[in-house]
Amino acid sequence: MNARTWTTAALGLSALLLTSVTVSAAGKDTPVSWKKTVIEGKFRSEGVAIADVNKDGKLDVLIGDSWYEAPSWTKRDIRKPGDFGDGLHSYSACMACWADDINGDGWVDQLVVGFPGAPAYWYENPKGKEGHWPQHEIWHSACNETPLYTDLFGDGRRVLVMGWQPKGKDNEGQMAWFVPGSDPTQPWEMHPISEPSSPGKPTPGTFRFSHGLGVGDLNRDGRNDVICTDGWWEQPESGRKSGTSWAFHPAQLQGAVADMITYDVNGDGKADVIDSSAHQYGIWWYEQGALKDGSPTFMKHDLFPDLVSETHALIAADINGDGLKDLVTGKRFWSHGRSEAGSDKPARLYWFEASRDAGGKTTFTPREIDDQSGIGTQFVVADFNGDGLLDIITANKKGVFLLEQNRAAQ
Repeated sequence: MNARTWTTAALGLSALLLTSVTVSAAGKDTPVSWKKTVIEGKFRSEGVAIADVNKDGKLDVLIGDSWYEAPSWTKRDIRKPGDFGDGLHSYSACMACWADDINGDGWVDQLVVGFPGAPAYWYENPKGKEGHWPQHEIWHSACNETPLYTDLFGDGRRVLVMGWQPKGKDNEGQMAWFVPGSDPTQPWEMHPISEPSSPGKPTPGTFRFSHGLGVGDLNRDGRNDVICTDGWWEQPESGRKSGTSWAFHPAQLQGAVADMITYDVNGDGKADVIDSSAHQYGIWWYEQGALKDGSPTFMKHDLFPDLVSETHALIAADINGDGLKDLVTGKRFWSHGRSEAGSDKPARLYWFEASRDAGGKTTFTPREIDDQSGIGTQFVVADFNGDGLLDIITANKKGVFLLEQNRAAQ
């Protein structure tokens, strides 16, 4: 790490310290460097979202319990904030959150999955009024450790994709997508992706602590599918209008993973699957092979088996603007205290620069961004400051961080 600048500004708020530091200088082989801002150095959340909460033209940061107003990062509470200590023996009440205008009133709201198996809620923006935001239940059960709020149907309208369980039936799950109904303050409409579990036949990916979920076009038919470690559900041609469960294709994509991303790694025209590792070392990819019994086979390849552990979230994005999607991930510090492999190693954050050879095969070069931030269970890659470069926003047991990209002249 080549730290070149350091500035600190106390904001006069307890436990809130704004710190900016250039954490990685551009090297000879990459023009990309990063400026790190510690929005708050306290464990608040492991999910994060960005949006212009107060309509002042500046993007703010949301972390479930609270939001930070840019550019001073003054913390304002959305609900009663919890005290989760340093996270060694505790979890936050925000495993994932997203921002969207749920009720169509022109003000951005917040969606929160607090903990696997617990209800998912959305919080209604009070339009500049003081006080906590009204809370509305999305669904009584939010299962799988990687719920997704994503453009499943490619029409620009995001939906919530997750497993869920009937009340009192922890071993009976179903994969589904959810959208608000005519009254968004009421529980959302549930649309089946899978069949419900039945006795002796549990639906994969739908238990409370199920690992691994992804959305991507696995069969290259132009429609996004839903992927778990036991296989994938093929989106029907009817898409949003489908009222029945989707066809399931069994596949061996096993492991305690988190995000599952479709990516043609070897350049053969087929979508492979790249996984982050929730609780062990490594990042790996599954190569899509020939069909067997009507479904493709997959072969596992390790990418970085010893570099960093607990990569509990993963995003593919073109960081350096060369037209290839790079990978962004890092360490989820103390995912389960000190019980996981490499638990006390530095909380490193990386982007993995993609390059492609003449045959179309992609390789990834790890570029360390920082060693004292890492990721949580869900984070954001977006152009936060409007300079045309992708930035990274993350919240975890180390705190809440903004990593702004700089680009050296070439």
